[in-house]
Amino acid sequence: MRISELKRKALHSLGGKWGAAVSLMLLLFLINIILPLIVEVIGSGGFSQWFMQEETPVWSDIFSTVLSIALIPLTISTTWFYLNLLREGNPDITEVFAIYKDGRTSFKLIGASILQGIFIFLWSLLLIIPGIIKGIAYSQQFFLLKDHPEYTVLEAITESRKRMKGLKWKYFLMHLSFIGWGILCMFTLGIGLLWLIPYAGTTVAAFYNELIVPQEDFDDQQIEV
Repeated sequence: MRISELKRKALHSLGGKWGAAVSLMLLLFLINIILPLIVEVIGSGGFSQWFMQEETPVWSDIFSTVLSIALIPLTISTTWFYLNLLREGNPDITEVFAIYKDGRTSFKLIGASILQGIFIFLWSLLLIIPGIIKGIAYSQQFFLLKDHPEYTVLEAITESRKRMKGLKWKYFLMHLSFIGWGILCMFTLGIGLLWLIPYAGTTVAAFYNELIVPQEDFDDQQIEV
């Protein structure tokens, strides 16, 4: 399937659902950016003290690190939201936050994200290009964990690497195709990202749904033969 077709599928799925997608982006912005800022201002003793300080307090850095780790399941659940948008057509925003009801899955996603980051970092020590290639190879890990919760983290990484054979270049070009929109968003002071991120995220989900998932049927047929 061509990249243009994947993008059309994404736009079709988002039709009539832009309100929910943009609202989700706003919520994530408030949680990821505004919340840490408010905590830092309060902890600094007020806006004037916060504005005049030359260095970020150590406790603020620790809080930001802990919050970033705690938000990993939410970030991954957002990508699942886009996949559900493709498959079901009308996902609920509350489903994104419901990920925290399942503590085991949340910790598993945190571990998967950290392990993936370690692997990519180690490959990047060789050269930046191998790191990028491996990052693309592991890109389907979290979608696979959604459809196959029985997978271990290493199994999901291995399966992603296997299924991305022959598709890495297409995946890279797909992301590259959004650069123009990203540049235009700069002229909107970032406001355009509220629409661009759901568009790109749903296109990535379409890539998985149309090019990665069908490989399961092919593998099943080979087993039967």
